[in-house]
Amino acid sequence: MNTPSSSHLLVIDDDSRLRSLLVQFLTDQGFRVHSAANAAEARSHMACHSFDALILDVMMPGETGIELTQSLRKTTRVPILLLTARDQLDDKVTGFDTGADDYLTKPFEPLELLARLRSLIRRSNPGNPEVSNEIFFGDFSFDLQNGRLKNKGDLVYLASTEMILLKTLAQTPNHPFSRDELAQRIGHRVSERTVDVQITRLRKKIGDDPRNPKVLQTIRHIGYALCPD
Repeated sequence: MNTPSSSHLLVIDDDSRLRSLLVQFLTDQGFRVHSAANAAEARSHMACHSFDALILDVMMPGETGIELTQSLRKTTRVPILLLTARDQLDDKVTGFDTGADDYLTKPFEPLELLARLRSLIRRSNPGNPEVSNEIFFGDFSFDLQNGRLKNKGDLVYLASTEMILLKTLAQTPNHPFSRDELAQRIGHRVSERTVDVQITRLRKKIGDDPRNPKVLQTIRHIGYALCPD
């Protein structure tokens, strides 16, 4: 998939080495990229330019990535992907609750970052009628923006781990994730067995027959994929 030449990214990270590597990698992939070492620099760039997505480090001195996300959400819906060395479930939930759209734990694979950025940009493009923040399967809908699952309009409660799993799978429908990948997304040093348990619970909540799942499918020798079609 080619990256539209108009896609403009802002990388915000106080680690100068990682910041430079990200700028180089994303530029090589066809993006236009600005970078900032802190929240103040990021605000200066955003005052002068429009961006299609932000890549934002959580643990920055001064105003943190979480605090910047919370502040930006008062005025803009630009997609925000958080990067952090932290692998705690509470940190991830806090990131989503403050308005982040996606979350990657360091270290990460550059190609995964690229895939998630492209997905965020596609979904945020109002000119694409096929893109929506909601994904539908049967009587259920899942809002990728706020992580809410509904059954015929009625809210269905999701535990934190279930929400993170469903959001991960729903962001790239029909794409298989290994159990190890999903365990890393949940964080908190969970086991692959824990992923299986959470998938079983999710299937029950979306009315998917565990013996013959149609939506949350088991991909043999790989893991799981959300297949809404």
